[in-house]
Amino acid sequence: MPPTNQQIVSHTFLKGMYHDGYYPDHVVDKGRDILLRLCERIEDERPSDLAALYALTHTATEEFNELEAEFDAAGSEIETVAREVIAEDFWFVASAYGFADADVEELIATRDW
Repeated sequence: MPPTNQQIVSHTFLKGMYHDGYYPDHVVDKGRDILLRLCERIEDERPSDLAALYALTHTATEEFNELEAEFDAAGSEIETVAREVIAEDFWFVASAYGFADADVEELIATRDW
């Protein structure tokens, strides 16, 4: 079921990557889908604290880890700009669901990019 949180529904995920030709849209689309699935899981599971939220974001981060190979195959990579854009959207998601005090580094602690 798609997210119902209005902040999420009206947000353009990974906007900075879509506006940069270095990142192929078809791969960025997969990153956007990872973030939307994260939102769905948050709405489904309703984490009660930061530890529960971090468990969900770590799983989504690991999906981004797997996506790195697709960026590489398309002549791109998750580098500095992409890292920042992705991290900002993870924090946006946390904030939209009431976890504004989430640590952005902890949200994506399982990253290898």
